[in-house]
Amino acid sequence: MAKDLEIIRRGTVEVISLEELKKKLNRRKPLRVKFGADPTAPDIHLGHTVVLEKLKQFQDLGHHIVFIIGDFTARIGDPSERSEARKPLTTEEIEKNAKTYRKQVFKILDKEKTEVLFNSRWFDKMSLSDILKLSSHSTVAQMLARADFKERFTREIDISLLEFIYPLLQAYDSIKVKADVEIGGTDQKFNLLMGRQLQRDFNQDPQVIITMPLLEGIDGVKKMSKSYGNYVGITEPPGEMFGKIMSISDQLMVKYYELLTEENLDQVRKMRPRRAKAELAKKIVQKYYGQAEAKEAEQEFEKVFVRRDFPDKIKEIRIPEKKIWVVDLLVKAGLSTSKNEAKRMIAQGGVKINQKRIEDCDIDLLMDKEYIVQVGKRKFRRIIEA
Repeated sequence: MAKDLEIIRRGTVEVISLEELKKKLNRRKPLRVKFGADPTAPDIHLGHTVVLEKLKQFQDLGHHIVFIIGDFTARIGDPSERSEARKPLTTEEIEKNAKTYRKQVFKILDKEKTEVLFNSRWFDKMSLSDILKLSSHSTVAQMLARADFKERFTREIDISLLEFIYPLLQAYDSIKVKADVEIGGTDQKFNLLMGRQLQRDFNQDPQVIITMPLLEGIDGVKKMSKSYGNYVGITEPPGEMFGKIMSISDQLMVKYYELLTEENLDQVRKMRPRRAKAELAKKIVQKYYGQAEAKEAEQEFEKVFVRRDFPDKIKEIRIPEKKIWVVDLLVKAGLSTSKNEAKRMIAQGGVKINQKRIEDCDIDLLMDKEYIVQVGKRKFRRIIEA
């Protein structure tokens, strides 16, 4: 049990409570380890995988993973650490996201050893009377005690009654699956504790809760998020993934090792930082794409960033026009999402054509030759006439 506890506690913020966890492990029976996720976005990044990696460790130790897809609760939206109410998703959006999310989750978890449940299975059957009875297990004072609600209340920002109900719904999931353990990020602590309280009210053995830290993005400042542009998506091209990981700080690298791998941290700290970072990038790319792709991504990185050469594989874009405005070119090549963004990137010196930095947004390119367009450090396009 000591070895199991060492694995389980690695990288955790809190275990509530450790003594209860020891008692549950002492039963010598597989624990039912719950994790719930609302499919509010289709893609998973490395920040999401911190909890999934912990679930995988439990799975490897012989425990039973219950993965709940919150297709019902996604209609409300988790209020945790939100400064305003979340925009409700349509049923179609939820179904589409759930399908993609599920596919990506099994890049980490063993599909054959994971029980997947949709919480609409029980919530769709509940009557208004059932919901009202469930609501009686919490108080307004309890809800307003949580930091995000308290801040919004103080700032006179609306809090809907649905948002008050959300933690109870997540807690009720624990009742339905008889969870022994629930894992979540530190932002989920209130909801996880609500699960413990509700299980006691329903005469169930309260779940142990394990909170995991929120992973900082590649900027090393804010938590990893698509909205901050500091994320590493698990479906990004291998070269992009490798390059992003190589850009993190040495200090953050150790945290990535701790939360995203099972490597010995003492050994990692003995390695030269650049070598350790390259090994980290290779391990993560290998996890999602395989050994050959990881090796190729490393070679491409060395070629582009160390030897300052072009990568071997560059996406080719054919342009039918005889002449094209450079701003339009960046948008058509998929190097920019809008003309305004393209202009901004040029003004900031982030665009090179045939290895020469361009600073003028008003130039036109004659399509009488081939161009290699580079945006930032990792995006390349080969531009030729159609």
